Amino acid sequence: MTLAQPEPGGLLPQLTTPQRGGLATTACMETLQVGYLHAVAAASGCSLAQPFPDNGIDWHVSHGAPGHTVDDEVTIKVQLKCTYQTAPRPPGPTFAFTLDNDHLVKLARTPVSVHKILVVMLVPRAQEDWLRASHDRLALRHCCYWINLAGHPVTGRRRTTVRIPTARIFDDRALCEIMTRVGAGGRP
Repeated sequence: MTLAQPEPGGLLPQLTTPQRGGLATTACMETLQVGYLHAVAAASGCSLAQPFPDNGIDWHVSHGAPGHTVDDEVTIKVQLKCTYQTAPRPPGPTFAFTLDNDHLVKLARTPVSVHKILVVMLVPRAQEDWLRASHDRLALRHCCYWINLAGHPVTGRRRTTVRIPTARIFDDRALCEIMTRVGAGGRP
């Protein structure tokens, strides 16, 4: 008996582009950014909780470590956003991102008992360029950046543009550093 061997990279021959599902691109972008957050949380040793119903905050991320001085486990709130409007590797120290004022007010509130951060993911415009898999890695493209908007003013009538620092790449190391600062009683 002869068993058919799968084609390299999948089960179908690489003669055609695979047909993607019919979900709206924005729904797919949301799913991708959640996958990115899950990967970062897993590599950081953090737990995730999704508030239900969502009241303008997407996720609660918790981190337990013996070095925390304010509690044995600290939590931050995370609002996720995703865009292909900004090209990857934005030049300069920041890039512009526009938020609805209602969202900004929620993220900018101060003082707070649980700190909030905004995480913005930049993706390629073409959905087929979002992900690459090989035997030794799974690469999500392109990158997430984070900012604490506490105290940020509302400047637009309906929407406000904020500047996201390109040096603040959101990865496992950044999340552990954020949680260490929060665990010592500081800000993200």
